[in-house]
Amino acid sequence: MADKRFFINNGPFSLEKIAEICEAELKDITAKEVMIKELATIGSAKEGDICFFYDKKQKAKAAEIKSSAVVTTEELAPLIPSGVVVLVCANPHLGFVKLNYAMYSEPKPEAGVSPSAKISSSAQIGEGCYIGDNVVIEDNVKIGSNCVIEANAVISRGCEIGNNCRIGVGAHVSHCLMGNDCFIYGGARIGWDGFGFMLINGQHKRIPQLGRVIIGNDVEIGANACVDRGALDDTVIGDGCRIDDLVMVAHNVKLGRGCILVSQTGIAGSCTFGDYVVCGGQTGFADHLNIGSGAQVGAQSGIMRDIEPGAVVMGSPAVPIKDFMRQVSYLQKAVKK
Repeated sequence: MADKRFFINNGPFSLEKIAEICEAELKDITAKEVMIKELATIGSAKEGDICFFYDKKQKAKAAEIKSSAVVTTEELAPLIPSGVVVLVCANPHLGFVKLNYAMYSEPKPEAGVSPSAKISSSAQIGEGCYIGDNVVIEDNVKIGSNCVIEANAVISRGCEIGNNCRIGVGAHVSHCLMGNDCFIYGGARIGWDGFGFMLINGQHKRIPQLGRVIIGNDVEIGANACVDRGALDDTVIGDGCRIDDLVMVAHNVKLGRGCILVSQTGIAGSCTFGDYVVCGGQTGFADHLNIGSGAQVGAQSGIMRDIEPGAVVMGSPAVPIKDFMRQVSYLQKAVKK
């Protein structure tokens, strides 16, 4: 149940409306006018709430449901206690997401510029933007319409940010061209120097990093994540990518469309990812690797060589997932001997 101090409840909604939103069938049409105030978990749901029940492994919990209504599958519907209105949905998980979007929203600040913000006279700010306290926007920055730049964020000179973007509290965007509908979470660092040094006469001398960060449309980059700018070529984050908190993307990395990088993933310089690559938490990549489209990398894996499109790998060094499971099974048996 969402705390009204932090989220806006757009309800209540009738069960008829909820069935429409979730693309579900309301089994008892006489209940179509029943009003639902909250979306809740099975364990906390009560009268006036609706919950979702779709995990076959949790069948025993069906008897505990005390909500006014439940969205479930045709297979699990007979397990729902009497008195609870049943809505049958082909994909209850998707229905949950749709109802969540419809019922709740986050407060959005009204357009305006805080008196404490420092904005260069050469910066261009689109219509409907909110610029928060102590924001710094440097020379020749271009920001599109309906953007939210939260407190203490810094947009360095020359950067371009598209429409409907949100830059979180304390984030810093530098050397970056960003598309539309992007969300850079608080504390993220975009476009700082790549980690490039050369040992000269016993000293590590910094190699100038002259590239940029190019971010596509509909990209989310999590809190305290770092995306370095390129050395000469650009670092590229493709459309629809989702980068979790505390991820490190090094210089010259190229991510295709729809890639997912889970927390604490680290990608060394000049790796190239295809589309829809998924990386579990704490995965690490050596430099100059090619990761094919649709590849999946299990958590805590170490990648030292190229991965073919569609491959599923795990381990350090990573091997095909079936080989990894065989290794684990062998070690477990060996220990018992």
